Amino acid sequence: MRIQAFAELTGLTAHTLRYYEKLGLLVPGRNAAGHRDYRQSDIDWAAFIRRLKATDMPLEEIQRYAALRSQGEGTAAERRALLAEHAERLERRLAEQVVHLERLKDKMAWYDRELLKNRA
Repeated sequence: MRIQAFAELTGLTAHTLRYYEKLGLLVPGRNAAGHRDYRQSDIDWAAFIRRLKATDMPLEEIQRYAALRSQGEGTAAERRALLAEHAERLERRLAEQVVHLERLKDKMAWYDRELLKNRA
């Protein structure tokens, strides 16, 4: 499929897709006319890249993962280790966010009490 259709399916802009190609994250095939020809596997891979970005994996690590992926199954252990490291960072960040949320709720409860006092 052409880049515009691929962009619509993935929710990424054509500009972003070209940028990802430049970084080596996406490597679409080319048709006889030389136009990009994305496949279903590219859709799945783009969705995974979006998930990694959404969880704040640094672009350099995504590039490393992509390079390992392109080398084939022999890099499965390295790719898993990279994902495990990222998952650990994500878990720590989520735990921190829970604490922040609790503090915000405590502060909102304080305001609620103060507002009730002022109404009395």
